[in-house]
Amino acid sequence: MPHANKGLTAAQVADEFSRTAKVLVRHFNERLGEHGVSTPRSRLVVEVARSQPVRLTELALAVGIAQGTASTLVEALVRDGLLERQTSADDRRSVLLRVTEQGAALAQDWTAGYELAAEELFRPLTPEQLSTLVDILRTLSAGEASAAGD
Repeated sequence: MPHANKGLTAAQVADEFSRTAKVLVRHFNERLGEHGVSTPRSRLVVEVARSQPVRLTELALAVGIAQGTASTLVEALVRDGLLERQTSADDRRSVLLRVTEQGAALAQDWTAGYELAAEELFRPLTPEQLSTLVDILRTLSAGEASAAGD
């Protein structure tokens, strides 16, 4: 039975959003943990596989983390043999990231795990509810992007 939603404050909506975000993160971490990886590490490898070659600054922006955090994660992924660094042919000072063969194979597995987790999480929603949710999230993201540009 749906809860009465009249008179909700923005803070109450934010609290509900925060609780839901934690459920999402926990579920994704559990599903990806079955593949032996954390969500942040998998996101980096998948993004490099999708957009390679890529610079660290572009990678951090694409996945929405600080450059320092991305640098630390990339260092571990290079050590683990999932990513490799290459010097840019255009600018010898610039370093580009690529996935290794092992990283590419794992990126496919992790993407499948992520997609399965998403299907499980959003199964209770109708297609119309999913569409509305995406519209709402895009509106919020666009508002944040325009506020950051001010």
